Amino acid sequence: MTQPLWGIDLGGTKIEGVIVPSLDNPQPILRTRIDTEGQKGYEHVVNQIDRLVQTMKQQSGLQPSAIGIGTPGVLDPILQTMKNCNSTALNGQPLKKDLETKLGLPCVLANDANCFALAETHWGVVKQKAPDAKMVFGIIMGTGVGGGIVINGHVWNGKHGIGGEWGHNFLDESGGPCYCGRSGCVETVLSGPGLQRYYKSITGSMLSLKDILAHAVQGNDQAAVKTIERLNHFFGKAVSVITNMLDPDVIVVGGGVGNIDSIYTAGVESLHKFIFNNRVDVQILKPSLGDSAGVFGAAALVA
Repeated sequence: MTQPLWGIDLGGTKIEGVIVPSLDNPQPILRTRIDTEGQKGYEHVVNQIDRLVQTMKQQSGLQPSAIGIGTPGVLDPILQTMKNCNSTALNGQPLKKDLETKLGLPCVLANDANCFALAETHWGVVKQKAPDAKMVFGIIMGTGVGGGIVINGHVWNGKHGIGGEWGHNFLDESGGPCYCGRSGCVETVLSGPGLQRYYKSITGSMLSLKDILAHAVQGNDQAAVKTIERLNHFFGKAVSVITNMLDPDVIVVGGGVGNIDSIYTAGVESLHKFIFNNRVDVQILKPSLGDSAGVFGAAALVA
């Protein structure tokens, strides 16, 4: 009998767990969550993960043989410590080693963008619309911008653990300073806060992305129209780098900014201008799993 797949999604505010029967059957046996309580420090977060796993064992009557864990950063493959985590208490910590010691189980870690891409490949929109895809690039464009690579159904982490970290490629100086210490990163231009900053730079007013989009659709706010046109232009330019370098079969675009319909029309037209090819064949798709992608992708890590 196939061993069920266990996944944990470690977020800034909550830790979610799922048990699914197999890659062929993602209908959850159990799905539950608890608060992260990250403000109480690193050791407390490790204890919270352990608490969740013990609860899952009790409620399901099952015992895992390994657990996949989605993290808000990456495990450095050489140093075996966490880096690039927005949950800063995790940075520099040997999370994999500490969890394996605490849980007494092998743990496979990957960042949230990789988990997103993996879930959409096995159970989401890629499975539905491009089931023969060999390479999938998953984009998350929201508060930040990240990416993940899936090749033949498996995450590609890379030598430094930063495979798919497209959000910190240079895109345009107008994006301004990035928290990473550089300037003009993809994230500073295409993230929700980046779009809001650009709108404010024209108007002096800070609006939510939802309001900027509504104004642009109505057409009565030229600054809003210009903000969305700029998004579409730079989306195509940024995605051309992915396409030229990796030439994936599918690009799945998640996150709040990924809900903006024009990137799938005007954004793809922009890609035509920048790609090193005379046509665009890569499918650029909206995800289908919503908030489920992270924890399901974590479970798929141990398939």
